[in-house]
Amino acid sequence: MRVEIVIGNIVRQPDVDALLNSANANLRFGSGVAGAIHTAAGPELDQYCRRYSPIALGEAVVTPGFQLPNPYVIHARAASYINDDHPEKYLDLAIAQALRVANDAGIKSMAMPAIGTGVFKFPPELAAEIILKALLSRAPEFPDITLVRICVGDAQMQAVFQAALDLATADSDRN
Repeated sequence: MRVEIVIGNIVRQPDVDALLNSANANLRFGSGVAGAIHTAAGPELDQYCRRYSPIALGEAVVTPGFQLPNPYVIHARAASYINDDHPEKYLDLAIAQALRVANDAGIKSMAMPAIGTGVFKFPPELAAEIILKALLSRAPEFPDITLVRICVGDAQMQAVFQAALDLATADSDRN
């Protein structure tokens, strides 16, 4: 699994099979990434998501992408860093479940945001560490997933995630 860290808009990644949505419990239009994905996908996404809601912390589901250039959207629910117990555990679980449902759906590539760092208030360094460790440690379980692109909003966040990727890669090389 190749992991890329790019500055870019999550809904403008036409070369990947799926977008990973940092979802709320009801899989509804929200602020940030959820709002951008729902807006770009069109109202059909909101209607389709109703059959799956609510989802539990750490859970993930796959839906069609509708008007997006990507065939799929993976909705994964992380925890609020300040409002939920054990948010680190649920962020790790959300990534694990996103990989599992992607694999089950035959998804080979995905773009994802810096999950948890927006309205869920995760410190970026902590979120980056958890996300990168979760991806790289599980990569052998999902050999058909060839690319995960993490889309961030600026150079500072890119540097945080790149540092976490470099550290996680070094750790996995040692094991």
